[in-house]
Amino acid sequence: METPTKTKRSDTDEFEDAYALGQEMLARESRASAARYDEATGKVTVDLVTGCTYRFPAKLVQGLSGATHEELAPVEVHGRGFNLHWPKLDVDVYVPALVSGVFGTHDWMVKALARHAGRSTSPAKAAAARANGAKGGRPRKRVTRGEPKTEIAQ
Repeated sequence: METPTKTKRSDTDEFEDAYALGQEMLARESRASAARYDEATGKVTVDLVTGCTYRFPAKLVQGLSGATHEELAPVEVHGRGFNLHWPKLDVDVYVPALVSGVFGTHDWMVKALARHAGRSTSPAKAAAARANGAKGGRPRKRVTRGEPKTEIAQ
């Protein structure tokens, strides 16, 4: 039984495929034509090549939260509009992801959502806290002292 052989593609073929993919991305993906930071609102405004405008609070974005107005003010458009760059922070944000609501890595966004959820209040949350407090609250951690460490016999 013969094994199928892979035909080696030429560098020209690979280049043409990459070029076609790049042209497709230029036509399909959201890209910035300009960007600016508004100190009064704390928001970044991005003008897209489609003519639409996108605004977001800088504090929601990984790498920008906690930055000063002076650090956020000089925002630059790089990479044919695919990236926003803050030189004082050395932070780059991918515009298509930003417009899709992705403000950081998966882990960072999960933690950000958890922080936000932990600050929320509701009558149900207050009632649950009261009920838990009536039961004695959160159980204390057990501290074992003086117990020898066990070793695994080999």
